[in-house]
Amino acid sequence: MEYALVIYHDEAGELSPAEIDEDPRHRAWLDEVRRRGAFAGGQRLRPGRAGRTVRSRAGDALVCDGPFVEAREQVGGFVLLRCADLDEATELAALHPFAELGVIEVRPVWTR
Repeated sequence: MEYALVIYHDEAGELSPAEIDEDPRHRAWLDEVRRRGAFAGGQRLRPGRAGRTVRSRAGDALVCDGPFVEAREQVGGFVLLRCADLDEATELAALHPFAELGVIEVRPVWTR
């Protein structure tokens, strides 16, 4: 089954993709996920201020720059895993270095 790890963190202490790639804890986590054959994809997201939020109401699009949430932690990226069950996905999420810096939401992916 596939699970999405949605990674939330405080953008104030944001690391560059190069810094994350060089972090030995992150490399070790990715090596473990790959060793288990669980890695199915994922991407780091640019900061929320670089994006927009879109809502459609009564046929009108309401577009706002940046995130429209009152929270320090923003979605910073996601990882897609193929795991035997939710327990294995949760175990791998707990090992992720960003679990110490923010929050990782583990969600099953709808499949057809």
